Amino acid sequence: MATRRFHSPGDADLAGLYRDLAAKDLQPLWELSGLLTPTPRTKAVPYRWSGKELRELGQRAGDLVPVGRGGDRRVLSLSNPGLNGSPYATATLWGAVQYLGPGETAPAHRHTPAALRFVLDGAGVWTLVNGDPLSMEAGDLILTPSWTWHEHHNPGSTPMTWFDALDLPLVEALESVFFEPGHESAAATEVRTRSLSERRYGGGPGLLPNDGAPAPAAHSPLLRYPWHATDRALDLQLADAQGNAARTGHACLRFADPTNGRDVMPTMRCQMHRYLPGHTAPAMRRTGSSLAAVFRGSGAVLLNGVRYDVAPGDLVAVPSWTSVAVIAEESVDLFTVSDAPVLEALALYREEAVPDRVTSEPAPTRRY
Repeated sequence: MATRRFHSPGDADLAGLYRDLAAKDLQPLWELSGLLTPTPRTKAVPYRWSGKELRELGQRAGDLVPVGRGGDRRVLSLSNPGLNGSPYATATLWGAVQYLGPGETAPAHRHTPAALRFVLDGAGVWTLVNGDPLSMEAGDLILTPSWTWHEHHNPGSTPMTWFDALDLPLVEALESVFFEPGHESAAATEVRTRSLSERRYGGGPGLLPNDGAPAPAAHSPLLRYPWHATDRALDLQLADAQGNAARTGHACLRFADPTNGRDVMPTMRCQMHRYLPGHTAPAMRRTGSSLAAVFRGSGAVLLNGVRYDVAPGDLVAVPSWTSVAVIAEESVDLFTVSDAPVLEALALYREEAVPDRVTSEPAPTRRY
């Protein structure tokens, strides 16, 4: 595509300059507008995908589409209506639901985009990450960091659906995507109650192996964060009469690298929220985008004041600088993933509390 050429009717010399600039793929800044905006300008829009519809469509895909047809995974990718048909949930995050039927295996591969799995329902499935088999149950967070081999196995008789999140759009924008298919799947691998990563790094707060073996520097060496531990930690926050969670009815945990307290991966922050009915957490807006998965409970999410009713399995896209508030009709457990570590590393992260009012505008269903 040719560089844009500017015009100056009535000024032959300036018109000649603009012509020569375009010929050399240059543009005059004094003619450009909209590069610097008072607040972030986003293409992605706030959006909610129905968990009920995702489950039904995943089941249909499971009946009609083998895992190996056209790729290694049976995945329904979230396509944000503001991103012109691209298979991305926000400008920086890929979001999807993956369905694995009874007896199926999603074969091994690896890629530079980092990925995580939050299990929405089911049990009995396991993921092999660099040879370490990780059990998957509802509410578990499973990490498959950048360039780690991973494959999924369902030896049981019931299907499983989980939420996938990747930093693929960000890595693509940095022109750093690499992919490599694997070889034979480890169908006979023994699955233990606790994976190697859990036995080494999941012993409890402040308890780390003292054997001299270095932990990975780029991501958490703990690859499975089981729901029972997350659930207990949320309850403890809410039970602390002196804590902020008890006063506001909102508990929040950040999944962290147990060796240094940093985020589980350098490009994605994972958090778990529990909102009690009547909680008083204010509406917030933040730079960077995020995705939310409703694990349990029902209520509503207000995005820039527009109400989106939510139920288990619903997925919600929150673009940068979008005001977010949660209304819990019953206790709501909400998993979120964001690009906050990247924004913080670049000194671009900011957040603020904002007044949020429900508008009369109905939540959109499609904006293509």
